Formats: sequence, structure tokens, C-alpha cells
Amino acid sequence: MAIDADLEKKLREMLDRDEIRQVMMRYARGLDRLDFELTRTCYWDDATEDHGSFVAKPDDFIHWADGTTKANLSTQHGIMNHSCDLQGDDAYCETYYMFTAVSDRAPHLMSTGRYIDHFQKRNGTSGPEWRIANRVCIIESQYELHDYVLTRLMPPAYTEEEPCQAARDRSDVSYHRPPVPRKPPQG
Repeated sequence: MAIDADLEKKLREMLDRDEIRQVMMRYARGLDRLDFELTRTCYWDDATEDHGSFVAKPDDFIHWADGTTKANLSTQHGIMNHSCDLQGDDAYCETYYMFTAVSDRAPHLMSTGRYIDHFQKRNGTSGPEWRIANRVCIIESQYELHDYVLTRLMPPAYTEEEPCQAARDRSDVSYHRPPVPRKPPQG
């Protein structure tokens, strides 16, 4: 059974939009897990990252970002509203983000802004794929975050016997297949 041309076009656009969104998810995960290789898959070699006070090619940007990330105990890049103007093998996207960085003591950092991206679909290592051709990161605002006072009244989530499974590399539980949860208490 053949698919009509309009439906085929809509399906291709849906797939393209999803593939672009997946690049954004890989980008956030790669930066937070200090996974240079994963983050690097998001950019074409000739891309430029214009990121606030730092403008560079992908390799230099990722090394710089990893260095700033390592200055914190943990970071999270939340990918939010996303619009995508597809024009053939070019896409022009605006993606809102929320970034948090937890230091060894307060204040911590929250930053909000937008990634303004030019994506291109080109031949990659395994066929046609979408990657960032150029990016302008607009930092809209930055905030100091203080420790939540009620946290001191709650029991710790992790102990020496059952440590947190979070790591800033490929030993993080999110890379495990399947993830293995801690055991429930015997009672």
C-alpha cells in the first residue's frame, strides 16, 4: 500500500523535527555527564558556538563547557519550549533552556535563556543526519539559589552503604542497561 505524497511529507517533517529535538536532548545530557563524545555528535565540524562570553568552534566550546561544569558538584540543562522552522535540509530553531549548577555550598546558579540554532541535515557517519551548523546562545537571566531549609529536616537520600548512583561520566546509572535500582529495605 502506497502512502500519498502529502502524508509522506508530513511524516518526513515529523521525523526531522524529532531528530532535531533528539540532538538537543543529547546536547544537554552530554554536557551534564561530561561526555565530550556525546556532545560532539551534536555539531558539524565547521559550526560556531556563540555562547555569551565564549565564542568558539565545537571542540573548544565543549572543553570550555566541561571545565566550567567541573567547577560544580552537578549541573542540569533543562530543554523546554522548542520551535523549529524546517526549510528543506536547513532548520531554524529556538529552544528555551533552564540551567542549574550546584556548588559545594550556596549560592548555586540558575540561568535561563534560549538557544537560537541553525541546524543542517548533511551526510554523517551513518547517512543523512541533523546537527547544529551554528548557534547563538542568549543568556536571558541568572539567579542565585540558596539551599532549601527543610532539606536539613529530612533523612539523607543516600548513605555510605547505599550511595547515590549519579556520576558525571559513563558510570552514571543512566548509561546502565538496564538501570539497577537500590534494594528495598528488608523488614
